[in-house]
Amino acid sequence: MARRASSRAASRWRLPRLPLPRLALPGALGRWWGRRRWWSKILWGLFAVLFLAPLALTVVYRVLPVPATPLMVLRLFEGEGWHRDWVSWSNIAPVMAKAAVAAEDNLFCRHDGFDWQSMQKAWDRYQSGIGRLRGGSTISNQTAKNVFLWDGRTFVRKGFEAYLTVMIEALWPKRRIMEVYLNVVELGPGIYGVEAASQAYFGKSAAQLSAREASLLAAVLPNPRGWSAGRPSRYVAGRAATIQRRIGQLGDLLDCVE
Repeated sequence: MARRASSRAASRWRLPRLPLPRLALPGALGRWWGRRRWWSKILWGLFAVLFLAPLALTVVYRVLPVPATPLMVLRLFEGEGWHRDWVSWSNIAPVMAKAAVAAEDNLFCRHDGFDWQSMQKAWDRYQSGIGRLRGGSTISNQTAKNVFLWDGRTFVRKGFEAYLTVMIEALWPKRRIMEVYLNVVELGPGIYGVEAASQAYFGKSAAQLSAREASLLAAVLPNPRGWSAGRPSRYVAGRAATIQRRIGQLGDLLDCVE
């Protein structure tokens, strides 16, 4: 009874619970705080689109085919069509990957995505005023650009390309990088990947390509809309012959694509 009496007495003297007032900031400070929350949402959205989404897609594309690329969509709207058939690594003639290495990136199997020596040479030429900033692009760089980005040479695009290159080099083996590259690379107006190019230019599948045909496809990689592997000019034919000779000279530098 004594305990009940004491508890009733305490309840009579307990302070009432009052609602806390909402924080009201001064006018200018309140507007700044509201804008700050709005910009925070925008920045988080941009971060998700520019960084987290490519990371998620890189994980997915490690095992699944790339359904489309920004360049394919852009060319389609430009009226160039869309001819492309994804094929697995086992359905591409081994000499095609070797020809791509010989033509575009001799150190593909050795570097971490960046050919620092070539990049330094390209930068030195640019600093000396000899032409535009170009050169030093690896197959890993080109794969990152082809899968995720638009065409162009701006520093902003190059920055995103570097970030994406680091991701695919970290998450994909070299053979997967080459497999994706050979399936999405532009090889003619509206023609993407070695399977579509092989059918268009030689009437056969990519698995049946000869060393000469693979070298012709690799020869047009720098300018696929201006050069043709099916009707090679003297320059393209000579370039293809050089690539074919280089395949036999690279030796162990081709070990990751054999």
